[in-house]
Amino acid sequence: MSKIVVTGANGKTGRVVVEDLLAHGHSVVATDAVGAAGHLSVPGLGTPLLIADLTDYGQAFEVLQGAEAVVHLANIPAPGMYTPAVTFNRNSAMNANVFLAAQAAGLRRVVWSSSETTLGLPFDTPPRYAPVDEEHFPFPTTTYALSKVVGETLAREISGWSGVPFVGLRLSNVHVPEDYAAVPGYWADAHARKWNLWGYVDARDVAAACRLALDAPVEGASSYVIAAADTIMNRSSAELMREVFPDVPLTRELDGFETLLAIGRAREVLGYAPAHSWRDHVDS
Repeated sequence: MSKIVVTGANGKTGRVVVEDLLAHGHSVVATDAVGAAGHLSVPGLGTPLLIADLTDYGQAFEVLQGAEAVVHLANIPAPGMYTPAVTFNRNSAMNANVFLAAQAAGLRRVVWSSSETTLGLPFDTPPRYAPVDEEHFPFPTTTYALSKVVGETLAREISGWSGVPFVGLRLSNVHVPEDYAAVPGYWADAHARKWNLWGYVDARDVAAACRLALDAPVEGASSYVIAAADTIMNRSSAELMREVFPDVPLTRELDGFETLLAIGRAREVLGYAPAHSWRDHVDS
């Protein structure tokens, strides 16, 4: 059993990650800047919530004491929620503080949430090719995406200094089962969700990716696209590309509804195997 700190534990993704780690026998320190502190203060979390502001290095350092690893999810989760400068400054501060504190505390592994936005989202400018993979980077179009690109640079340099492996997960648009009722509303207009090539990922698969990344045989800093195995649409991926991005070259023949956010590297290196789909909850 390992002691794992999960930051952003009170968020939609964080709660599922905490549940998964506890179910697999880990001891979890759940921390967030938002929520009621104390034992079982977040219904269903399964462990006490520690309130900490990770934009303060001292608090980040204290949170990590005695832990073996951290799953760092705490960030402003999307562009447009705060002003651009606030989004960049807070996310960059949190990431830098957690990464530097992990080095100082001697953690064995840092797993953290980067973002699909580093790959060029929203695709108002079409991608250079599809499926989009890890090499379609960096292409930030917002200060949110830029904060994640800066985070990946920080991870690379701090990992190089410390020898601590850093695993960045470029998460797609996270869904929980309750979100899937809205999926049929996406289907009428293929352009409506072209912004991320119709991608999504189930929070339970994100949790599995985080757990796998804690023990994956990696060194240095590396990053992986984490998405569902399929798109969120009820039309084939090839048809979607022909209609919306007819001039974007395909690197290979597309199979059915397969994701256009390539997850092959995560499969190969992390053992990531997404097991959940909106198709398990909604009739297509």
